[in-house]
Amino acid sequence: MEIKIEKIIRSKRKTIGLQVTDNGALIVRAPFEVSEDVIWKVIYKHKNWIDKKKREIEKRDPKILKKEFVNGEGFLYLGRYYKLHIIDNQEEPLRFENGFYLSKDALSNAKEVFIDWYKKAAYEKISERVKWYAQKCGFQYNKINITNAERRWGSCSYKGNLNFSWRLIMAPLPVIDYVVVHELAHLRIKNHSKSFWAKVKSIMPVYEKHEKWLKENGYLLKL
Repeated sequence: MEIKIEKIIRSKRKTIGLQVTDNGALIVRAPFEVSEDVIWKVIYKHKNWIDKKKREIEKRDPKILKKEFVNGEGFLYLGRYYKLHIIDNQEEPLRFENGFYLSKDALSNAKEVFIDWYKKAAYEKISERVKWYAQKCGFQYNKINITNAERRWGSCSYKGNLNFSWRLIMAPLPVIDYVVVHELAHLRIKNHSKSFWAKVKSIMPVYEKHEKWLKENGYLLKL
């Protein structure tokens, strides 16, 4: 399989990072001083991984990647697809009641309306789960933020702020819980050392199952 670099993003980082996007493009993140020859050596070293990622993407059904906001279309919420209904004379732009009900007047900016709804739902549900695990395990955090991140599901700042992508609200609740536990564990252990993963496992013994789901299905969590 031929390898083509879509973009090289240079920064003050110390290592070279590779990312295969949802459309199969290869993004390289590299330090300012690293030459392209060195970058290509790293790419060829990881060629099998890149090829595997590209094959996985090619197997995906392209129909699920682009939303058209039409009657009967399925939208994810907490791991399940719910049908969209376009409604006349509905005051609120979007409501949820075992299905999504979108006002016909909101069709022109349907994507923004959905994102707004998802953000509010994400803050409510994720805050609830963070509070529950924090009380159960004795974690102290500062505040919770909902972000627009597309690939970084969560993060933890040195000030104790917990950040979560609104896209997580599309995932099953156990997957959301895994990301919550992951970030709470970072309040005590800032790296991804063995002790960090041991801490995550002590709280969520089957975390690998949910981590795997996110790696394999994360591309679905988008509009």
